[in-house]
Amino acid sequence: MNKGMIVEIPRKCASGYLALVILPILLILDGMLFYKAGMAANYPMVIIAVLAAVILLVCLAGFFMVQPNQARVLTLFGTYVGSARETGLRWANPFYAKKSVSLRVRNFDCDVLKVNDNTGNPIEIAAVVVWKVVDSAEAVFEVDDYISFVQIQSEAALRNLATSYPYEAHDGEIALRSDPQQIAEELKEEVQDRLEKAGVQVIEARISHLAYAPEIASAMLKRQQAQAVVAARRQIVDGAVSMVKMALDELRDQNIIELDDERKAAMVSNLLVVLCGEENVQPVLNTGSLYN
Repeated sequence: MNKGMIVEIPRKCASGYLALVILPILLILDGMLFYKAGMAANYPMVIIAVLAAVILLVCLAGFFMVQPNQARVLTLFGTYVGSARETGLRWANPFYAKKSVSLRVRNFDCDVLKVNDNTGNPIEIAAVVVWKVVDSAEAVFEVDDYISFVQIQSEAALRNLATSYPYEAHDGEIALRSDPQQIAEELKEEVQDRLEKAGVQVIEARISHLAYAPEIASAMLKRQQAQAVVAARRQIVDGAVSMVKMALDELRDQNIIELDDERKAAMVSNLLVVLCGEENVQPVLNTGSLYN
């Protein structure tokens, strides 16, 4: 807790239903007193009855309602005196100012932001932040507008996170695209750190939109396609080499045929063409000898 911060103080207020019964009864009794004093020409009692009526009428302003998942921040002439959370009809000092603060869970859907990632590539990113107020006093007194504060700080945290990591992973590093769970946790922690002073708890924060900026999206798509093709080719070649080695080992171990280095090279070349080629291979029949 930072020194000088205003934190929530629980405030118990009287039941409004009890006051709703007592005040009308007092008003009726005061009316009877006024009538009798007037009939008896007892002017001091008339003045007292009028003053009592004014006080009772002012007391009617002390009624207020507290909804479920709601708090009422009470201040007396600018001084914070506590927060009422007990639901239902309540009654408190009529001179209290009563500001309503919702404690319900809320969603903030951040607009799509255009930023540069860790490698300088322009990207588009957006996030959803789920939050609620847990300290009504901090939310009201520590920031000017806690709803606007949540929006601005969430966008600032998202910008900072986007510039701290690359869009795609290179050499096993953490990236926005490949590590969504870890990125979401870091985003939640950063947003929470920024909103702590506003009495707000971040329940969840996650990336809702992530893409390259339109001006480089086409080029990046081609690069991804090229990387996919290279990876597929590498896997095909690795498999083909393994199969060629297995074929040569089987021929040698079972003494099916003895091949010199030149014929082995030719066989390897033919097998690689067959295994790595994209089109179906046309068979060629050798009607001569093995070496013709």
